Amino acid sequence: MKVFCTGASGYIGGSIAAALAADGHQVRGLVRSAEGAEKVRALGLVPVTGTLDDAAILAAEARAADAVINAASADHRNAAMALLGALEGSGKVFIHTSGSSIVGTRAAGNRVDDVFDETTPLTPSPARAARVALDKEILSYGSRGVRAAIVCPSLIYGDGHGAKIDSVQVPWLIQTARKHGVAKHYGPGENIWSNVHIDDLVDLYLRVLKDAPAGAFYFAENGENSMRELCAAISRMLGLGGTTQAMSLAEAAAEWGDGAAQDTMGSNSRVRAARARKELGWSPQARTVLDEIAHGCYARHP
Repeated sequence: MKVFCTGASGYIGGSIAAALAADGHQVRGLVRSAEGAEKVRALGLVPVTGTLDDAAILAAEARAADAVINAASADHRNAAMALLGALEGSGKVFIHTSGSSIVGTRAAGNRVDDVFDETTPLTPSPARAARVALDKEILSYGSRGVRAAIVCPSLIYGDGHGAKIDSVQVPWLIQTARKHGVAKHYGPGENIWSNVHIDDLVDLYLRVLKDAPAGAFYFAENGENSMRELCAAISRMLGLGGTTQAMSLAEAAAEWGDGAAQDTMGSNSRVRAARARKELGWSPQARTVLDEIAHGCYARHP
């Protein structure tokens, strides 16, 4: 199969594209730089130089491919529409990457008990309303001759394929702990995020590519932990005794930025991947995030 993948030099896209290439698919990957091109060549991909604003390049690649995986941005509407416009009426696959912060609420590090699966009604926060609207627009192409589907990962952890590339939350917490000599969370750290290992996430994309019906939306998770639990594990891994410390919003914003502190590090994002398990037979097998921190990639190169 000929697959075009955006975000091919990144954590999610690079991991998916490397797995597809290893399975014998012909993968072309969008990159912005010569450095990115070298990275994707090393993964067995053909680099395509351009950006998400290059609508003509995106459309041409989509028309030439059998399937498109958009893993570069959850929020770039123009890119998604350029790709979908080129695929309309073709019956080809389009997989878009969203993110489970669409269910999040600003909780200042406090626990919220709301849990969402694919059937739960959702009213997004103002910070994520545009993303939810884009997700709905993408899925509407299922009735316009595109086998459009969305994968919505929760907190992703673990090493990406082919290179040391990482997701956001766990590396940020490690960097903060190393910087201050103590693991720190925003507020009490009781806020909970579902999480998924990158290897299990890649497996889900491959299953969606093969079997997902048009208009399908899938959360991706295999458990959940509070930020304080992650910080305690990081503290132990770094030899800091397992202790953690709360930060004010001002302190958290100084570390990660105000939006990231409130919508990522201090929010709750609790989802269940019910549809992927039932419909696609997805069964996550990788180690948990706490095991990965204690004994896996984060312990090997913290």
